[in-house]
Amino acid sequence: MKEKQPIVLTGNDLSFRDIVAIGIGDKKVELDKTALEKCRASRQFLEAAIKDKKIIYGVNTSFGPMCNKIINEREIETLQNNLIVSHAAGLGAPILPYIAMGIMAIRLNTLVKGHSGVRVVLLEMMRDMINKGIAPYIPECGSVGASGDLIHLAHLSLAIIGKGQVYYQKELMPAGVALERAGLAPLTLSYKEGLALINGTAAMTGIAAFTLFGANKLLNIACINAAFAIEIFGGIDDAFDMDLHLVKPHPGQIAVSDAIKKLYTGTGNITRREEMHDRIRRQDLQDTPVFETNINVQDVYSIRCTPQILAPVKEALDQAVRTVEIEANSSNDNPIIIAEKKKIIHGGNFHGQSISFAMDALCIAMSTLCNLSERRLNKLLDKNINEGLPEHLIPGEVGLTMGFMGAQYLATSTTAENRHLANPMSVNSISCNASNQDVVSMGTVAARKAFKLVSNAKHIITLEILADLQALSFRNADRLGHGTGKIYQILSQEFDPYDNSTIFHDSLVKFRKLLFSSQLFDDLTIYHGEN
Repeated sequence: MKEKQPIVLTGNDLSFRDIVAIGIGDKKVELDKTALEKCRASRQFLEAAIKDKKIIYGVNTSFGPMCNKIINEREIETLQNNLIVSHAAGLGAPILPYIAMGIMAIRLNTLVKGHSGVRVVLLEMMRDMINKGIAPYIPECGSVGASGDLIHLAHLSLAIIGKGQVYYQKELMPAGVALERAGLAPLTLSYKEGLALINGTAAMTGIAAFTLFGANKLLNIACINAAFAIEIFGGIDDAFDMDLHLVKPHPGQIAVSDAIKKLYTGTGNITRREEMHDRIRRQDLQDTPVFETNINVQDVYSIRCTPQILAPVKEALDQAVRTVEIEANSSNDNPIIIAEKKKIIHGGNFHGQSISFAMDALCIAMSTLCNLSERRLNKLLDKNINEGLPEHLIPGEVGLTMGFMGAQYLATSTTAENRHLANPMSVNSISCNASNQDVVSMGTVAARKAFKLVSNAKHIITLEILADLQALSFRNADRLGHGTGKIYQILSQEFDPYDNSTIFHDSLVKFRKLLFSSQLFDDLTIYHGEN
């Protein structure tokens, strides 16, 4: 098999998909030669500034509110070690190893930009750890998201100096042991390097990148579910007429409507508006002042308004991608070194407010997606509104068998939980660090919350897919559109209509993995057209 090309880290081009690929071990990393020259120049400029007795925060001063304590030159390397071991103070469940690996890749990429003043040997050490699959053990709790992810990245830094624990070959072990097995030696940090490692936003950005990967797939499958719903209920076509959306041209609305319509193109299930008028008029046999038709003149909002409801979801996701990728390719420690302009700048690029806002917005967006999914699921199951489908989609003896009755509770409770999780973290600043950090972002908590919400959303979307397949086992599967038909063929190979002969949980586990741990729905365009 041909070896995959590594991702070359330049400090400028890392995408959220690259972060995921590195994290899960699909891609190795290399360091751009031009970028390394810039890093060497940055280090040389910092060395010259120290020789000139310049006072530089975190290099020859202490940290935070103790920044007016000047450190003797013979102790400035001890200072870096003390920073790491004192700030490795996290608790809670460990961040998943593949996310921890993504976090390390982001931190390496930001240091490669050449504005942090670290030695090339540190960059090479981080590269080698990533490529050999050594993931730092990082407890999930501890960051306030300004002065960066201090606690999370201190735990990452422990691994570099041979302390703490790491995951290596799927086993948790002391970092020193793993480094030795991988043919590496612990690194002694020089001045500025401990601060450069921990004074940044890599943890919140790494968690956010994996959150985006799941959110993107959720939106794609939500569009599939919407297309299935239109076909199951014989939805009316003009709600997806592009001329409708062009007079309210939100980019997300146009994109979602187009994606759904391209999935059901070629269907024999859709109701055409122009064919409804005569059908309804023919029902007025008595020539009465008022008569009631059994043909829907308009569909419910969960079908008709899908493009409008998912429009801000799509737009929030797109904006979150932009924010995360800017952050992943930024210099976000302090101070920043601009060697070519002979500047050492003290500031606050470590502050995670942008990521915090993006993750809060994404939580609202994904919670909205869940609201829509849960309501469509309810329409499928409620015999009073499901337009002739069996109640609870029961294929057997109604009352003796339960169909999807019990499973609906999963969607209802998880949707409620996600509404709670959609409450923002970015407004929850609490002053700390002896009031030095008086306005903080809580960006890492926001990213963790978004990751949990997206994981929950997968439960709901999975259940809706199963309900769609169950409904299509009763009707309309033979007249599906080109895209929906292809998707139905793929999924129905793994699906047996639920008849109470098995444990429902097993179907959920199977399909959640099929939907979200495969590449089936990374790109919907492959399902467009007739071929």
